[in-house]
Amino acid sequence: MASRSIDVPRAVRWHDDALRIIDQTLLPSEYKEIDLVEVDDVIEAIQSLRVRGAPAIGIAGAIGLVASLRQYVEGTGLAFRARLAESAERIRSARPTAANLAWAVDRVTAVADEKADADNAEAWDAMRREATAILEEDREMCRRIGEHGLTLLRDGSTVLTHCNAGALATGGIGTALAPIYLAAQQGLKVRVLSGETRPLLQGSRLTAWELSRAGVDVLVLTDNAAAAAMSRFDLDLVIVGADRIAANGDVANKIGTYGLAIAARHHVIPFYVAAPSSTFDFSLAGGDDIPIEERGGDEVRGAFGRPTAPDSVPVFGAAFDVTPAELVTGFITERGILMPGEFEVLRGM
Repeated sequence: MASRSIDVPRAVRWHDDALRIIDQTLLPSEYKEIDLVEVDDVIEAIQSLRVRGAPAIGIAGAIGLVASLRQYVEGTGLAFRARLAESAERIRSARPTAANLAWAVDRVTAVADEKADADNAEAWDAMRREATAILEEDREMCRRIGEHGLTLLRDGSTVLTHCNAGALATGGIGTALAPIYLAAQQGLKVRVLSGETRPLLQGSRLTAWELSRAGVDVLVLTDNAAAAAMSRFDLDLVIVGADRIAANGDVANKIGTYGLAIAARHHVIPFYVAAPSSTFDFSLAGGDDIPIEERGGDEVRGAFGRPTAPDSVPVFGAAFDVTPAELVTGFITERGILMPGEFEVLRGM
């Protein structure tokens, strides 16, 4: 079957010696790329969700750390190292749930530690190469995840997804959406039902934007319509991404994922999690150990400039929930489709 070209956005990358991202807070009404070189701006972009998605914020953290240090290369070695340590710690803790952020920042920092006796320029060059490697590895991992996930699809498949685990969430073609993109490239007709993902609507603002510009049939659901959609539509499977996966297979992902998994189990619909090996945190035994970020209440009370709840009303602002491993049919990784107990192949990668 002949391959066709599809339009895939590049969410995060180098631009000269700066971090370039798509400002995702403006989508879908405005497409804007911004360049970041100051550590405060990198942190603000991560925390405000200008760049988001576990793999993408890992890449942004790595590139952003290196970019922010470029201006200090000409200084003394002690000053450069002090700035590196301070900036690395600030960036790696900018969002607590996603495993990839600390993982990527630590990789770049480890390279600098290996160059402890080198001058600043040599250390910085080595860090830049490592950040670039993280980006390139992510692109390749996305493609491999897509190839494994593609085996679950056929011409005419209908897939439900949640939040955005596509190109906007990674350095490549996404995790949960990677099989969809590869299916589209091969000319397969796949329909995607995208949960809108309250309160910031990543499913409707971002996933629907991505897929529609790539020519993929996408239908937006309100979050509370997902269970009804499972009973009404002929769904083949659910594929979601992940921000952190514990050693036992418990999955932290965007709030609402847990409910989808329960509904999928009731309707006997396979529920898959697509994630690279860098999202697995084998230091945590189970989901109870995963730190869950809580966002400010204003994101619920009026995220887009119009009040949707009284200012005085408290909000449960968990950004993520934890889906127990027993609700997961399989994990689509760059090393294949795995089950808990089969994760050993991912350790040490």
